[in-house]
Amino acid sequence: MNILMVGRGVIATLYAWALEKAGHKVDFYVRPGRAAQYGTSVNLEIRDGRISSAENLVTERWLITMREDLNADHDYDLIMVSVFYHQLSDVIAFLRTRIGKATVLIFNNLWTDPQEAVSDLPTEQVVWGFPGGGGGFFGTNLLKGGILKTLFMGRIGNSKRSARYQAVYEMFRSAGFSVSESKDFRGWLWFHFVLEAALAVQALKVGGYSNVFSSAPQLKATILLMREMLPVLKAKGEKPNPGVTILLNLPAGLLGCIGQKVLSGDRLESFNTVKQLDASGHASYELLSRYPREVLADAHRLGVALPRLTTLAAFFNTK
Repeated sequence: MNILMVGRGVIATLYAWALEKAGHKVDFYVRPGRAAQYGTSVNLEIRDGRISSAENLVTERWLITMREDLNADHDYDLIMVSVFYHQLSDVIAFLRTRIGKATVLIFNNLWTDPQEAVSDLPTEQVVWGFPGGGGGFFGTNLLKGGILKTLFMGRIGNSKRSARYQAVYEMFRSAGFSVSESKDFRGWLWFHFVLEAALAVQALKVGGYSNVFSSAPQLKATILLMREMLPVLKAKGEKPNPGVTILLNLPAGLLGCIGQKVLSGDRLESFNTVKQLDASGHASYELLSRYPREVLADAHRLGVALPRLTTLAAFFNTK
């Protein structure tokens, strides 16, 4: 495929590298002036989770191609959008007159209604997914982090498993990824947003994600926050997955202990994405505080009481 990544963020760069190595042509669209700022290469220090051995560390100076313009008559087969959720509306407005014949893969978090969020694009050209992995940039072009073997795709509303969806699915599979699918991707995205909100609160409270994942009490507190937020999903029109609901209603202390054992072991060290996210400064107050503020605002609007989250509001209210 001929692929265009919107922006040169962490996720865009990780998947661009993986897809180019799998034989696809990949460019980055960046805002005017950014190409000179970024330079022509990225220095990678990442873990590739598609490789099951301990030898999955990639250290490479990777040459990239960037462009600062995009016309409607372009020849890209796929445009991948992986931005912070609050930036999506600007990207959609930009692509509205430039989508051409390309499939657009929305590959990021979302808390609004997904179909409404992309209503300016032809529905049949939109495919939904979510990445696995992360990390952070150090300076201008050193990327540390990791990419997991599993990523996520799904359908929203009455959308079918279209030829465009299948083409993206096969692209990832042929590149060595495992694709976990959901028939209700709106619910999947909203649940993931709640997970992000709960983790963000605890990270802001204790000084970073690493301190959350290495602590059974902090993971217990995260689970209790997630459990409290589930009624917000119902009020927004989504029924949480029964399996997830059962899991979250197990003793939070037990889940916290299990989670701490798993996340502080070899697997966390292998990918190292959490530590790199903290160290790079990408887990900033400005970004993390948005998640719980959005959830709490919707809870107030919908009349759902969130006493635990409200008690912690001092950690995420705008400074």
